[in-house]
Amino acid sequence: MAARATLSSPSSSPSIDPRSGFCAETKTFFSLRAPVPLPSLSHPLSLPSYAFSLLPSPLPPHPVLLDASTGDTISYPQFFSQVRSLTTNLRVHFGISKGDVILVLSPTRMDLFALYWSILSMGAVVSPVNPALTPSEISRLIHLSKPSLAFAVSSTSQKLPSNLNVVLLDRPHFKSLLETTPNSFDNMKQVEVWQSDLAAIQFSSGTTGRLKAAALSHRFFIALTAGFHALRATGPQVTLTTAPMFHLMGFFSSLRRMALGETTVVLTQERVTVDDMMEAAKRYKVTQMTAAPPVVVQIAKSGDLSGRDLPALETLLCGGAAVHVEAARLFQEKFPHVQLSQGYGLTEGGAISRMICPEECSRLKSVGRLVENVEVKIVDPNTGKALSVGQTGELWLKSPACMTGTQYSIFPFLVMPSEYIIK
Repeated sequence: MAARATLSSPSSSPSIDPRSGFCAETKTFFSLRAPVPLPSLSHPLSLPSYAFSLLPSPLPPHPVLLDASTGDTISYPQFFSQVRSLTTNLRVHFGISKGDVILVLSPTRMDLFALYWSILSMGAVVSPVNPALTPSEISRLIHLSKPSLAFAVSSTSQKLPSNLNVVLLDRPHFKSLLETTPNSFDNMKQVEVWQSDLAAIQFSSGTTGRLKAAALSHRFFIALTAGFHALRATGPQVTLTTAPMFHLMGFFSSLRRMALGETTVVLTQERVTVDDMMEAAKRYKVTQMTAAPPVVVQIAKSGDLSGRDLPALETLLCGGAAVHVEAARLFQEKFPHVQLSQGYGLTEGGAISRMICPEECSRLKSVGRLVENVEVKIVDPNTGKALSVGQTGELWLKSPACMTGTQYSIFPFLVMPSEYIIK
């Protein structure tokens, strides 16, 4: 179910509340962030191409990836060399072409980053799946996304059906695909990828229990990347990633950090504890961390941690659920120099709100202001009437980062970037 709407812009509506962004005339909440310009839709542009265009020349001198388990690093030039080799090999040896869906069933690994970039750059579609799911659950997701090829590791490949061609990431053959560029590279025709083309199929439980497939375009990720780039910090940033790369938060953040020229510290061990996170953050002078609310609670309640243990840490990014007020307050007391930046988003609708400054992060019962280029309405689900500030109802969202449709699932609403969605 979807509802189209024609809205007044904030500049043309004198009734915009400067504190909430609410327009009494249209019953719409406008973002109070400065609008972020997006690339024109009239020219081909993939997410990897857009991300690469944001990087400085020459490329950053610091590593793009750092394995916290081994200390191994990959430089920006090495990474893009891997992407070029892998992209060519996947096209030559596996016949991957634009529009093919590629399932990925793997825990977090260093080579997943190059794999994601390669698949996206050739116009194929990444479909990452939680490796902890059962074979029957995975079979259902395969039925939804219809992949032509899968990448897995030895321990997860047994969960895949025998009729699906599988490439094992933990075998020497895959490593050779990253390191050797075929002689046919120079003759490969450049793939034309448009922002409206599908980039990823992510799975979300939405408002019901069973996982559904959300089709996300290159425009979806480009819009999110542009917003983070506009707010990027000065100086080199080192980010510890803890969100799994099959989840939208881990999937997108792993890609956009490269576009921002950051170093990503990766935890590749099979089981990761809070102590592992803190040790990696301390050893590699991490300036940013991503963490789910339960991790924030553990950090806040730990009697062995204080701000002096992580002097370089500036921001802890948290999403997925609300952090309990008392836990957030305790965290702030232990780490007064760290901004606990909470946010709210959806697999189906991207980022909706987040905190970006000390004043916002001090509001412990909030998830921040609406992000740039986003408008929302709160609507009574029974009457369809738009509601005002402080009232409870369904969230209708208008954003350039919305899923593209329902061709891969049975979502109860159609979603286009120019429409509202009901969630």
